[in-house]
Amino acid sequence: MLNLKIAKIFYEISEFYTMRDDQFRPRAYERAARLIESMEEDLEDIYKKGGVKALTQVPGIGKGLAEHIEEYVKTGKIKVFEKLKKAAPIDLESFSAVEGVGPKMLMALWENLKIKNVKDLEKAARGRNIRTLPRFGEKTEKNILRSIELSREHRGRFLLGYVSPIVSQMEKNLASVSGVRKILTCGSFRRGKETIGDIDIFAEAEKSKEIMEYFVSMPNVEKVIAKGETKSSARLDIGIDADLRVVPEKSFGAATQYFTGSKDHNIELRKIAIKKGWKLNEYGLYDRNNKFIAGRTEEGIYKKLGLDWMPPEMRENRGEIELAQKHKLPSVISYDDVISDLQMHTTYSDGAHTIEEMAETATRLGRKYIAITDHVGHLKIAGAMDVRTIERQWREIEKVDSKMKKIRILKGCEVDINPDGTIALPDKYLAKFDIVLGSIHSNFKMSRVEMTKRLIRAMENPHVDIISHPTGRVIHKRSGYELDMEKIFRAAARTKTILEVNCYPDRLDLNDMNIRRAIEHGVKISFGTDSHSKMQLHNLSLGIAQARRGWATKKDVVNCLSAEQFFSFLKDKK
Repeated sequence: MLNLKIAKIFYEISEFYTMRDDQFRPRAYERAARLIESMEEDLEDIYKKGGVKALTQVPGIGKGLAEHIEEYVKTGKIKVFEKLKKAAPIDLESFSAVEGVGPKMLMALWENLKIKNVKDLEKAARGRNIRTLPRFGEKTEKNILRSIELSREHRGRFLLGYVSPIVSQMEKNLASVSGVRKILTCGSFRRGKETIGDIDIFAEAEKSKEIMEYFVSMPNVEKVIAKGETKSSARLDIGIDADLRVVPEKSFGAATQYFTGSKDHNIELRKIAIKKGWKLNEYGLYDRNNKFIAGRTEEGIYKKLGLDWMPPEMRENRGEIELAQKHKLPSVISYDDVISDLQMHTTYSDGAHTIEEMAETATRLGRKYIAITDHVGHLKIAGAMDVRTIERQWREIEKVDSKMKKIRILKGCEVDINPDGTIALPDKYLAKFDIVLGSIHSNFKMSRVEMTKRLIRAMENPHVDIISHPTGRVIHKRSGYELDMEKIFRAAARTKTILEVNCYPDRLDLNDMNIRRAIEHGVKISFGTDSHSKMQLHNLSLGIAQARRGWATKKDVVNCLSAEQFFSFLKDKK
């Protein structure tokens, strides 16, 4: 799929221009990249159907960017990008996972030490050369080395949200092959993990040859690693490896259970089988005489082992097996339980689409109500609204809401939390919103004690309903700020403040373990896609998967309430 390649290039062009202190172009390229990577339709298909003109119909893509895309389709390169790389031959991709090393720092490192990649950076830091540069110092040097070590943990991992559309299309295409009866992607993808290392697809088919031929010849296959009768492996054009296995009907359940994992979960299941004198593997469950007991379905295997079947997202060996033995597994939230989206942005701040466009798309996705939460406060780069703009936006929300028959639109905002925990908008204005999200967008390096106090003070403001992306982490880029999470959970429970599960692919914040701990404290959670385009509204499913991994039930999530019930909940806090 061309989209991820173009998005990656546009992100890097944005960073190159940021290095040059360009005031306008970085934001245009970054905004376009974020929109493109969330698109379901392939840019190449759009171009082939209508050329540059069709591309300019995509929000966020003007004539100049459309011509870049045309150039890439025709030549595989973009001249502007090649020119920028030649002027400063820095391997930006290698630095993307190194926290705290931004474009301007990279330019200083290049100009002074000719550092081009992470290997050069680590060598310079260990040689104590970085601390000698102006405005760097020993502390910066140590932080760089720490970030390099952390980045190695993420190597070879891909964001679930960016791989999901590719997997969905592959499943759809493979299912269309003649004779294919079942297709299921397993592994960490099926468990809904934030990042995945590879793609494991399983098929049940009358004959394996046809589906194997189709698999290795798919357009997004860059390299065929191995091809066999029942298993083939390929490297996809985005850099991830994918395996296809064809398994017989008799073993399909056993194979999908085994390869869904996790490893620790499977070890515990095998221990249970061994205690019974049985054997469990990817082909089935067998008794002491090697007689086949179960394997056609996952449910059959779990039942024979004396356990209730459990959703894949729960299979991490975190107590789910013991509960399944006692038939006391929680009934985790389903994807159909969620009827609202409580964070999104429009053209009133840094979004690409209007209120009406967002509402229309949300309606098609089955949402019953949404909150428009454009930025308010100090975040000028995100087009934070002033009071006059807020009042104009309210009038438009009322107008659109009166037109829409199947969805309700709430007047919301995402307001900055100041370093001292106060809110960057007076209470007299906050009180007029239907819903207020408080967010930290600055001063990330505060101490654990001070940052915890900051967030708790914000929660104590009766007008703040939700703390969005509570820990501030950005997967592969930023680990988040220091917080005493136990104190945060206790304060949220005391003040009846909702904690958000931000559904944006590189956030998914809160993470699964924090969701579980929050729920244990009696804290309610919310889902917000943080969409800046109507094409990102489908990301709600990523947050739901995260909540299922955190064992959240329907009663734990405010997005499962009707609009009237939700308003009643907020009124109780205030």
